[in-house]
Amino acid sequence: MGYFVTVEQGVKLFVEDINPGGSKTIVFLHGWPLSHKQFEYQFDVLPSMGYRCIGIDWRGFGNSDKPMSGYTFDRLADDIRMVIGQLQLDNFALVGHSTGGSIAIRYMSRHKGYGVSKLVLIDAAAPTGFSAETADKLLNDTVNDRPKMIQGVTDTFFFQYITPQFSEWFFQMGLQAAGWSTASVIILLRDEKLDADLPKIDAPTLIIHGIHDKVIPFAQAQELNQKIRHSQLVPFLYSGHGAYWEERNKFNQLLKQFI
Repeated sequence: MGYFVTVEQGVKLFVEDINPGGSKTIVFLHGWPLSHKQFEYQFDVLPSMGYRCIGIDWRGFGNSDKPMSGYTFDRLADDIRMVIGQLQLDNFALVGHSTGGSIAIRYMSRHKGYGVSKLVLIDAAAPTGFSAETADKLLNDTVNDRPKMIQGVTDTFFFQYITPQFSEWFFQMGLQAAGWSTASVIILLRDEKLDADLPKIDAPTLIIHGIHDKVIPFAQAQELNQKIRHSQLVPFLYSGHGAYWEERNKFNQLLKQFI
Protein backbone atom coordinates (compact mmCIF):
# COMPACT_ATOMS: atom_id res chain seq x y z
CA MET A 1 0.00 0.00 0.00
CA GLY A 2 1.13 3.55 -0.63
CA TYR A 3 0.79 6.53 1.67
CA PHE A 4 2.41 9.86 2.51
CA VAL A 5 4.52 10.79 5.52
CA THR A 6 5.06 14.43 6.51
CA VAL A 7 8.77 15.18 7.05
CA GLU A 8 8.50 18.94 7.53
CA GLN A 9 5.79 21.55 7.17
CA GLY A 10 4.49 21.42 3.61
CA VAL A 11 6.61 18.43 2.55
CA LYS A 12 5.28 14.89 2.35
CA LEU A 13 7.19 11.85 1.11
CA PHE A 14 5.53 8.98 -0.70
CA VAL A 15 6.09 5.56 0.88
CA GLU A 16 5.32 2.26 -0.81
CA ASP A 17 4.82 -0.32 1.95
CA ILE A 18 4.51 -3.90 0.71
CA ASN A 19 3.62 -6.78 3.03
CA PRO A 20 3.46 -4.72 6.26
CA GLY A 21 3.07 -7.93 8.25
CA GLY A 22 6.40 -9.31 7.05
CA SER A 23 8.83 -10.74 9.59
CA LYS A 24 11.83 -8.64 8.47
CA THR A 25 11.78 -5.10 7.08
CA ILE A 26 13.90 -3.80 4.20
CA VAL A 27 13.93 -0.06 3.46
CA PHE A 28 14.93 0.86 -0.10
CA LEU A 29 16.39 4.24 -1.17
CA HIS A 30 16.35 4.77 -4.93
CA GLY A 31 18.93 6.43 -7.14
CA TRP A 32 18.92 9.74 -9.02
CA PRO A 33 16.75 10.72 -10.88
CA LEU A 34 14.47 7.76 -10.25
CA SER A 35 11.90 6.62 -7.66
CA HIS A 36 11.00 3.60 -5.55
CA LYS A 37 9.66 2.00 -8.73
CA GLN A 38 13.21 1.09 -9.80
CA PHE A 39 13.04 -1.76 -7.25
CA GLU A 40 10.05 -3.43 -8.92
CA TYR A 41 12.06 -6.61 -9.44
CA GLN A 42 12.78 -6.81 -5.72
CA PHE A 43 9.22 -5.93 -4.70
CA ASP A 44 7.91 -8.70 -6.98
CA VAL A 45 9.98 -11.34 -5.17
CA LEU A 46 11.01 -10.48 -1.62
CA PRO A 47 7.56 -9.97 -0.03
CA SER A 48 6.60 -13.53 -1.05
CA MET A 49 9.66 -14.67 0.94
CA GLY A 50 8.19 -13.03 4.04
CA TYR A 51 9.89 -9.61 3.89
CA ARG A 52 8.28 -6.25 4.41
CA CYS A 53 9.59 -3.97 1.65
CA ILE A 54 9.39 -0.20 2.06
CA GLY A 55 10.33 2.09 -0.83
CA ILE A 56 10.70 5.80 -0.07
CA ASP A 57 10.65 8.49 -2.76
CA TRP A 58 12.99 11.31 -1.74
CA ARG A 59 11.69 14.86 -1.79
CA GLY A 60 11.59 16.16 -5.36
CA PHE A 61 11.32 12.70 -6.91
CA GLY A 62 8.70 10.10 -7.75
CA ASN A 63 5.36 10.72 -6.06
CA SER A 64 6.76 12.83 -3.21
CA ASP A 65 6.29 16.57 -2.82
CA LYS A 66 8.74 18.68 -4.77
CA PRO A 67 9.84 21.71 -2.73
CA MET A 68 12.47 24.12 -4.02
CA SER A 69 14.85 23.48 -1.13
CA GLY A 70 16.25 20.71 1.05
CA TYR A 71 18.55 18.96 -1.41
CA THR A 72 21.50 18.34 0.89
CA PHE A 73 22.67 15.03 2.31
CA ASP A 74 21.79 16.24 5.81
CA ARG A 75 18.21 17.16 4.91
CA LEU A 76 17.63 14.08 2.77
CA ALA A 77 18.95 11.87 5.59
CA ASP A 78 16.75 13.74 8.07
CA ASP A 79 13.77 13.05 5.82
CA ILE A 80 14.49 9.34 6.03
CA ARG A 81 14.85 9.59 9.80
CA MET A 82 11.42 11.22 10.00
CA VAL A 83 9.86 8.38 8.01
CA ILE A 84 11.63 5.76 10.15
CA GLY A 85 10.38 7.45 13.30
CA GLN A 86 6.80 7.85 12.18
CA LEU A 87 6.60 4.23 11.00
CA GLN A 88 8.29 3.11 14.26
CA LEU A 89 10.75 0.92 12.39
CA ASP A 90 13.55 -0.94 14.15
CA ASN A 91 15.95 -3.75 13.30
CA PHE A 92 15.57 -3.17 9.55
CA ALA A 93 17.94 -3.50 6.61
CA LEU A 94 18.70 -0.25 4.79
CA VAL A 95 19.37 -0.61 1.06
CA GLY A 96 20.58 2.34 -1.01
CA HIS A 97 21.34 2.48 -4.72
CA SER A 98 23.68 5.10 -6.21
CA THR A 99 22.70 8.46 -4.66
CA GLY A 100 20.36 6.49 -2.39
CA GLY A 101 23.52 4.80 -1.15
CA SER A 102 25.00 8.23 -0.43
CA ILE A 103 21.91 9.20 1.54
CA ALA A 104 22.08 5.90 3.43
CA ILE A 105 25.71 6.61 4.36
CA ARG A 106 24.82 10.07 5.69
CA TYR A 107 21.88 8.56 7.59
CA MET A 108 24.23 6.05 9.23
CA SER A 109 26.70 8.72 10.34
CA ARG A 110 24.31 11.57 11.17
CA HIS A 111 21.70 9.45 12.96
CA LYS A 112 24.10 6.82 14.33
CA GLY A 113 22.48 4.13 12.22
CA TYR A 114 19.20 4.46 14.13
CA GLY A 115 17.23 1.22 13.75
CA VAL A 116 19.52 -0.26 11.09
CA SER A 117 20.71 -3.84 11.57
CA LYS A 118 22.32 -4.27 8.14
CA LEU A 119 23.38 -1.81 5.42
CA VAL A 120 23.48 -2.60 1.69
CA LEU A 121 25.12 -0.21 -0.77
CA ILE A 122 24.49 -0.82 -4.48
CA ASP A 123 26.69 1.04 -6.99
CA ALA A 124 26.84 3.78 -4.37
CA ALA A 125 27.74 7.33 -5.41
CA ALA A 126 30.32 7.55 -2.63
CA PRO A 127 32.61 8.76 -1.26
CA THR A 128 32.38 11.11 -4.26
CA GLY A 129 29.55 11.55 -6.74
CA PHE A 130 30.04 13.42 -10.01
CA SER A 131 33.21 15.11 -11.18
CA ALA A 132 32.91 18.83 -11.91
CA GLU A 133 33.10 18.12 -15.64
CA THR A 134 30.36 15.46 -15.56
CA ALA A 135 28.15 17.56 -13.28
CA ASP A 136 28.47 20.68 -15.41
CA LYS A 137 27.44 18.77 -18.54
CA LEU A 138 24.49 17.14 -16.76
CA LEU A 139 23.42 20.51 -15.36
CA ASN A 140 23.58 22.18 -18.74
CA ASP A 141 21.54 19.38 -20.30
CA THR A 142 19.04 19.41 -17.43
CA VAL A 143 18.22 23.11 -17.72
CA ASN A 144 18.08 23.03 -21.52
CA ASP A 145 16.78 19.59 -22.52
CA ARG A 146 16.01 17.41 -19.50
CA PRO A 147 14.44 14.56 -21.52
CA LYS A 148 17.63 14.32 -23.60
CA MET A 149 19.71 14.25 -20.40
CA ILE A 150 17.60 11.44 -18.93
CA GLN A 151 17.85 9.46 -22.15
CA GLY A 152 21.63 9.83 -22.00
CA VAL A 153 21.64 8.55 -18.41
CA THR A 154 19.48 5.60 -19.47
CA ASP A 155 21.85 4.76 -22.33
CA THR A 156 24.92 4.58 -20.05
CA PHE A 157 23.23 3.04 -17.00
CA PHE A 158 23.17 -0.62 -17.97
CA PHE A 159 25.81 -3.04 -19.20
CA GLN A 160 23.30 -5.66 -20.28
CA TYR A 161 20.82 -5.21 -23.12
CA ILE A 162 17.55 -3.50 -22.28
CA THR A 163 14.47 -3.58 -24.49
CA PRO A 164 13.06 -0.35 -25.96
CA GLN A 165 10.04 -0.81 -23.71
CA PHE A 166 12.20 -1.09 -20.59
CA SER A 167 14.17 1.95 -21.69
CA GLU A 168 10.95 3.95 -22.05
CA TRP A 169 9.72 2.83 -18.60
CA PHE A 170 13.03 3.85 -17.06
CA PHE A 171 13.00 7.17 -18.95
CA GLN A 172 9.49 8.03 -17.74
CA MET A 173 10.55 7.30 -14.15
CA GLY A 174 13.24 9.97 -14.45
CA LEU A 175 10.75 12.48 -15.86
CA GLN A 176 8.61 12.15 -12.72
CA ALA A 177 11.15 14.24 -10.85
CA ALA A 178 11.01 18.03 -10.90
CA GLY A 179 13.58 19.84 -13.02
CA TRP A 180 14.81 21.87 -10.04
CA SER A 181 15.27 18.82 -7.80
CA THR A 182 17.04 16.97 -10.60
CA ALA A 183 19.47 19.86 -10.99
CA SER A 184 19.91 20.37 -7.24
CA VAL A 185 21.00 16.77 -6.70
CA ILE A 186 23.55 17.05 -9.52
CA ILE A 187 25.06 20.00 -7.61
CA LEU A 188 24.88 17.97 -4.39
CA LEU A 189 26.77 15.08 -5.97
CA ARG A 190 29.40 17.49 -7.29
CA ASP A 191 29.98 19.49 -4.12
CA GLU A 192 29.40 17.21 -1.10
CA LYS A 193 31.77 14.40 -0.14
CA LEU A 194 31.23 11.50 2.25
CA ASP A 195 34.77 10.51 3.28
CA ALA A 196 34.26 11.64 6.89
CA ASP A 197 31.04 9.60 7.19
CA LEU A 198 32.55 6.22 6.36
CA PRO A 199 34.43 5.51 9.63
CA LYS A 200 31.23 6.21 11.57
CA ILE A 201 29.37 3.24 10.07
CA ASP A 202 29.16 0.34 12.52
CA ALA A 203 26.49 -1.90 10.99
CA PRO A 204 27.55 -4.93 8.91
CA THR A 205 27.67 -3.61 5.35
CA LEU A 206 27.31 -5.38 2.01
CA ILE A 207 28.74 -3.47 -0.96
CA ILE A 208 27.50 -4.55 -4.39
CA HIS A 209 28.94 -2.91 -7.50
CA GLY A 210 28.89 -3.70 -11.19
CA ILE A 211 32.41 -3.92 -12.59
CA HIS A 212 31.22 -2.31 -15.84
CA ASP A 213 29.67 0.70 -14.09
CA LYS A 214 30.16 3.81 -16.25
CA VAL A 215 28.41 6.12 -13.78
CA ILE A 216 30.31 5.37 -10.56
CA PRO A 217 33.62 3.55 -11.14
CA PHE A 218 34.16 0.19 -9.45
CA ALA A 219 37.25 1.63 -7.76
CA GLN A 220 34.96 3.65 -5.50
CA ALA A 221 33.37 0.44 -4.22
CA GLN A 222 36.85 -0.81 -3.35
CA GLU A 223 37.48 2.42 -1.45
CA LEU A 224 34.22 2.00 0.48
CA ASN A 225 35.23 -1.54 1.35
CA GLN A 226 38.55 -0.30 2.73
CA LYS A 227 37.03 2.50 4.81
CA ILE A 228 33.83 0.93 6.18
CA ARG A 229 34.43 -1.48 9.02
CA HIS A 230 32.63 -4.82 8.89
CA SER A 231 32.04 -4.46 5.15
CA GLN A 232 32.26 -6.97 2.34
CA LEU A 233 32.44 -6.21 -1.38
CA VAL A 234 30.76 -8.43 -3.96
CA PRO A 235 31.62 -7.52 -7.57
CA PHE A 236 28.84 -8.11 -10.08
CA LEU A 237 30.64 -9.29 -13.20
CA TYR A 238 27.82 -8.76 -15.69
CA SER A 239 26.45 -5.43 -14.49
CA GLY A 240 26.90 -1.75 -15.05
CA HIS A 241 25.21 0.78 -12.75
CA GLY A 242 22.06 -1.33 -12.38
CA ALA A 243 23.27 -4.44 -10.56
CA TYR A 244 19.93 -4.73 -8.73
CA TRP A 245 18.23 -5.38 -12.10
CA GLU A 246 20.96 -6.67 -14.42
CA GLU A 247 21.71 -9.65 -12.15
CA ARG A 248 18.46 -9.50 -10.21
CA ASN A 249 18.23 -13.19 -9.29
CA LYS A 250 21.75 -13.15 -7.87
CA PHE A 251 21.07 -9.83 -6.18
CA ASN A 252 17.83 -10.97 -4.54
CA GLN A 253 19.40 -14.17 -3.24
CA LEU A 254 22.47 -12.33 -1.93
CA LEU A 255 20.26 -9.76 -0.22
CA LYS A 256 18.20 -12.52 1.39
CA GLN A 257 21.32 -14.31 2.64
CA PHE A 258 22.88 -11.14 4.01
CA ILE A 259 19.91 -9.86 5.97
